[in-house]
Amino acid sequence: MDFFIKAGVFIAVALGLNYIVNLIYKYVLKKTKAIHLRFSKSVVNVIIDVVVIYSLAQQFDITKDISKVLLQSGSLIIAIATFAAQQALGNVISGISISASKPYNEDEKIKVVQGGTVIAEGIVKDVTLRHTVIYQFNGESCIVPNSVMDTSVIINTNYTENIGNFVEVEISYDADVEEAIRIMRKVCAGHELTLNTEANAVTASGYTQNGITLKTTIWTENLNDSFQACSDIRIALVSEFKKSGIEIPYQTVTVNSPFHT
Repeated sequence: MDFFIKAGVFIAVALGLNYIVNLIYKYVLKKTKAIHLRFSKSVVNVIIDVVVIYSLAQQFDITKDISKVLLQSGSLIIAIATFAAQQALGNVISGISISASKPYNEDEKIKVVQGGTVIAEGIVKDVTLRHTVIYQFNGESCIVPNSVMDTSVIINTNYTENIGNFVEVEISYDADVEEAIRIMRKVCAGHELTLNTEANAVTASGYTQNGITLKTTIWTENLNDSFQACSDIRIALVSEFKKSGIEIPYQTVTVNSPFHT
């Protein structure tokens, strides 16, 4: 009975300490999305569990002797455990490295590239001792080991002050190019999310078989604004060009049926 009482007390202490730690980190994480806080929370929880288990083992003669033997054989056990779990430990060490360097934080959009191949692209949702969870734009969650994250190229647009994205539109050779440029500048400058002015450069980036391609850069504060602004501007350009008689050429196909009389 004494065993169960002591075991219950230590388990309650472990649960209570972990609960307090989780509450503290939950409060702090409301103010910041720094990944090192999430990672350190996992480390603290593990340390609490290990300390409580070891302290519980010291309360009984049988477990005390076992713990002493294990402690005396610690170097051998560590060597065996390190060899057996080297991949898992590698992820933990990489997690510590990522937590220290902070190449990305929670809720930031990143692209993970390794060997020229995009492994994952989306929003960082969690960082644990072993892996990073990335919520991809197709709705899937990609769980990437920290060792992979640590050796990959991380493209993080949040490090840049402003985001630039190209918008191109093709107009026919018969269209008034100067008027098209004026409209394009006005539409870009008039959008509430853009940092553009009417003096922003609009260039003729090339010729096609159908017309001239006009190109400009849409500047916004972040990537979300960039997606929305570029979409709105493309839609607005179709409408404004139509009002001004500026044709956006497109190909049509006429099919003649051999049975037509």
